[in-house]
Amino acid sequence: MALRALIIDDSRAMRTILGNILEEIGFEVVQAGDGQEALTCLKANPNLDLALVDWNLPVMSGFEFVEAVRADEEFADLKLMMVTTETELKRVSRALDAGANEYIMKPFTKEMLLDKLALIGVDPSNE
Repeated sequence: MALRALIIDDSRAMRTILGNILEEIGFEVVQAGDGQEALTCLKANPNLDLALVDWNLPVMSGFEFVEAVRADEEFADLKLMMVTTETELKRVSRALDAGANEYIMKPFTKEMLLDKLALIGVDPSNE
């Protein structure tokens, strides 16, 4: 069974780039343009394995999304990775403290993303 990922970014181009990388390595992908839409998506697809979350989103920020997901026991196993231009170390540690499993800075390469996925134990080749 394929791993399933939720990509949350207000940039359609970024969602497409991430979606293409993940689909290429065997993921099924669902997309959302903001944190609130992402929560709705998550409730409709409770068997997701991974969420790639942009920090700066309209309606509900990626940080608020991480907090909301971690407050819900149902999603305790969901791996969360911030994918963002935010490079401030204070922000990175806030996201990790809130429950994000990993953090990757834009711009990134496919290899960097795969390395980060491996770090958090998400490896579609092992499925």
